[in-house]
Amino acid sequence: MKRKIIHVDMDAFFASIEQHDNPEYKGKPVIVGGLSGRGVVSTCSYEARKYGIHSAMPMYMAKKLCPHGIFLSVRRKRYEEVSAQIFDILYNITSMVEPVSIDEAYLDVTDIDKNPEIIALEIKNKVKETTGLTISVGISYNKFLAKLASDWNKPDGLMAITENMVPDILKPLPVSKVHGIGEKSAERLKSMGINTIEDLLKLSQENLIEIFGKVGVEIYNRIRGIDERPVETMREIKSIGKEKTLEKDTKDKRILLHYAKLFSDIISEELTKERFYARTVTVKIKTSDFAVHTKSKTLDKYMRLSEDIYEVAKEIIENWKIEQYVRLIGLSVSNLSPIKYEQLSFLDKNVVKAIKAENVAIEINKKVGRKIVKKASELLKEDTMQRRD
Repeated sequence: MKRKIIHVDMDAFFASIEQHDNPEYKGKPVIVGGLSGRGVVSTCSYEARKYGIHSAMPMYMAKKLCPHGIFLSVRRKRYEEVSAQIFDILYNITSMVEPVSIDEAYLDVTDIDKNPEIIALEIKNKVKETTGLTISVGISYNKFLAKLASDWNKPDGLMAITENMVPDILKPLPVSKVHGIGEKSAERLKSMGINTIEDLLKLSQENLIEIFGKVGVEIYNRIRGIDERPVETMREIKSIGKEKTLEKDTKDKRILLHYAKLFSDIISEELTKERFYARTVTVKIKTSDFAVHTKSKTLDKYMRLSEDIYEVAKEIIENWKIEQYVRLIGLSVSNLSPIKYEQLSFLDKNVVKAIKAENVAIEINKKVGRKIVKKASELLKEDTMQRRD
């Protein structure tokens, strides 16, 4: 039995909410993101896209391309409120919903005895009625094709890709449309004279494995309409991290270490909340030419304490030969496991006590709403700063 998969994707979500909440913005180029000189575009309206503006573009470039545009800061709470309304609509249709982001999801409606196009229209009408916004919907028999379909007639699109349409409908599309082929891989293929899916179809599975490694098998299947990935109602958390665009480009490792320490505290709290431990620490930097570089270290032990995460991050940063100015610093942990204390052979009783104490401190501070329980190292640091003052 062929599956019935629906992919839904809101149209220019943040910008559309701003246009809905502020009718005077309708039909005008609206750009939402960080408004500082170092900020980037989160999303923009379709009117702004005509000027070449796109998400992740530095805000100063967007202002040059469209100086008369309406530039707005992100209203996260408002967007989350609208997102919750949309997901309520989806969950009223089926429990088989896989959230991809705040404004995107997959639904598996195979077990619903109804034409998926009728379901899609119901979603579109209900979203419009509830939020005043439009949503694009794609329908197919797997996730890859459903996502392609939702992007076909944006905004306010509705498209179904059936088995008899494949692979002909895919052939003219650029290789970047294939899930698993990123920007760098697309550039590499372009240098090889491979620009479209039709070009990819001429390559054997062995050729694709040579180019992409193990992922080559998945790409070989996808461009032939084969994608067995299920709709996952519980998405696996693969990493936890935090990053920040700096106010000023820097090579000063003391500044980078300062943010690594702040991020370590945040990540430690998130690990505790999610009841995870981590083995791999990754430091990410974006240099002034917008090139992204990462360095990772994987330990033979699991960790969750902010001090442990910071020590690994510190080692990475101190040993990193950073030759260009840095505009963004990020820190993340991965190789996560919900492993218990007694399973951690490296933990002695003192470490267990430290973890338990940190958990209690986090819970108390959360309930009070401010940081009243602090570590001795933090109090010592504050005392030192007061003496200097």
